[in-house]
Amino acid sequence: MVTELPVRIEFTLPDGWHPAPPDEVGAPGVAFVALHPASTNGFTANITIAGELRDPALPMATIADESLRRLENVAVSVHARDRAEVGPGDAPGITQVVDIEMGPGQRLVQCQVYLSMNDVHDPRRRAVLELVLTCKPNQLDDVLADFQRFVQTVRPAAS
Repeated sequence: MVTELPVRIEFTLPDGWHPAPPDEVGAPGVAFVALHPASTNGFTANITIAGELRDPALPMATIADESLRRLENVAVSVHARDRAEVGPGDAPGITQVVDIEMGPGQRLVQCQVYLSMNDVHDPRRRAVLELVLTCKPNQLDDVLADFQRFVQTVRPAAS
């Protein structure tokens, strides 16, 4: 079942990325998936978008840590190699790069971006969007710039 985002957003996909139905590509619990068919070589690089309402007092680092724990439940090993806080104080975010070992010879990299958006009508409500690039280590150089461009286009929907 496709998950809906707690806020409406707009974004632009870079050339070469194509939307795919989350349920059909094995991505339950996310609202949007884009695949990069040109990168397919045993694994297709993908971008996912998910989100949920979170307590505004909850630190973004705690949310990023939760992501690591979720990955640890399905992977052999998980290592966060880089983490940085981003954004202004009224809309904090966090990024992290995660190395994931799924099994012998099955290594993946995730670039995770968590963006917060406070509800303009109720500041006690905060939506946190999770934007994630997942690829094989040897695909990262080919798709990282696309992911960065994509993240820069994510914004609240105009209406």
